[in-house]
Amino acid sequence: MTDSLNTGKHTEKPNIGSPNVPDTKDMPWKVIIADDDTDVHNITRMVLDDYRFEGRPLQFLSAYSGNETRELISAHPDTAIILLDVVMETDDSGLQVVRHIRRELQNHFVRIILRTGQPGKAPERDVIINYDINEYKEKTELTVQKLFTTITSALRAYRDLRIIEKNRNGLEQIIRSTGKLFEHQSLKTFAQGVLTQLISILRLDESAVYIQFSGFSAFKDNKDFLVLAGTGKYEYAVNKYVSEIFSAEVLNYLQMAVEKNRSIFIDDVYVGYFQTQSGKKHLLFLKNCQHLSKLDRDLVRIFSNNVAVAFDNLLLNKEIVDTHKEMLLRLGNVLENRSKETGKHAHRVSIFCYLLALKAGLSRDDADLLRLVAPMHDVGKVAIPDSVLFKPGPLTTEEFEQIKPHTTIGYEIFKNSDRKIMKAAAIVAQQHHEHWDGTGYPNGLRGEQIHIFGRITGLADVFDSLTHWRIYKDKWSSDKVVALIKDQRGLRFDPHLVDIFLRNVNEFIEINNRYPD
Repeated sequence: MTDSLNTGKHTEKPNIGSPNVPDTKDMPWKVIIADDDTDVHNITRMVLDDYRFEGRPLQFLSAYSGNETRELISAHPDTAIILLDVVMETDDSGLQVVRHIRRELQNHFVRIILRTGQPGKAPERDVIINYDINEYKEKTELTVQKLFTTITSALRAYRDLRIIEKNRNGLEQIIRSTGKLFEHQSLKTFAQGVLTQLISILRLDESAVYIQFSGFSAFKDNKDFLVLAGTGKYEYAVNKYVSEIFSAEVLNYLQMAVEKNRSIFIDDVYVGYFQTQSGKKHLLFLKNCQHLSKLDRDLVRIFSNNVAVAFDNLLLNKEIVDTHKEMLLRLGNVLENRSKETGKHAHRVSIFCYLLALKAGLSRDDADLLRLVAPMHDVGKVAIPDSVLFKPGPLTTEEFEQIKPHTTIGYEIFKNSDRKIMKAAAIVAQQHHEHWDGTGYPNGLRGEQIHIFGRITGLADVFDSLTHWRIYKDKWSSDKVVALIKDQRGLRFDPHLVDIFLRNVNEFIEINNRYPD
């Protein structure tokens, strides 16, 4: 073998592939040798056989034409270097490959080292100006030492570009992840989201791709920690105390973070520490973190700071929601206590609405929202005189007109709030007496002009009212009420909701039986 890598052209072609691929745990740097000369492949492999950069070997992939090179780089976009011949099946095959990689594949990371034995066909000045390559070498000048230097320089550049890109991706992931965390409505789903997003961020590091992360999120309860969410081998630990299921070593790690009042990396463990403004302490525990780079650890710290802010915002939002729920519950109790004859009417209507909403395809969140506000459908009756509201027997036309404004009164109570719960309560209070055919009140809305919450509550209200005794009427049998609802399909009631109700009528009757007045 000579010191130069310049050889004559050969027609014999070995099998395409990478016969000397190291074990994947070594994370080799991928190098594509693109040349139609077999000896170039063999000599390049031989010269660089024991080469290592930052402890990682090279993995060689061979291509013998421009088309094969395009296929290889498409299949291996994480290639670090391409040693690319200019002249293969055509005089400009290599240049066309460069154009394909940079323009079509948009791969600006791979370092392209152009090698040519016929510089006259691709003058260096023209190639450097017109093509996005990183080195231009004539094969006669590419000695063993210069090849070693060129490869090392190219790998350094590739590594630095990847670090910059990972840093950018990591910060973008943190921004996106934190945004998603704010969407969660409970501590448990929030904690699970923290784990999911953090593991996603850590997987940006190629050295961690093969690591199986396991983690749990806990909060301090007296002298112990209650697990909120878990992944991997810790999935079973949710709702259990750390002292019951984990070793003293794990508990010591958690106590250490609490005592230091900060997040810590120690041994192969990461403990994220978050203290909210309300004084609650939340912890995040990850195992197998010994391979995390400094960049990954910095990303984790940035993410952890954002999580602490998210915790506070979540708790603040939860306090607002809980306040609204309690207010609605207490107001519902006032209504039922005022009218003893209605018993558990508001409670049953709430359950009917939740069931019907789910059956109608509403999300669980929307169904739960409707369940909360449904008891407010008759809140406007607080302004109706007792002489009308509790009159035995049928109402006169004039008395019925006195009842009708309760829908508008209820709407006025809630309408000025920007809160989702209050807006939903306003809709239910105003629209539960609107009819599908437009003959209802107060606004004579028709069809889908009536909000789905109003349509569901109207049907649930009628079913419950007619199947129970009232001061102005006797209790109807379930069969009689079902017959009326069927008869009012497309008139008073949404036909689609009536069909759902009829298919599931036994469930509604069972709720009636479960919660008698």
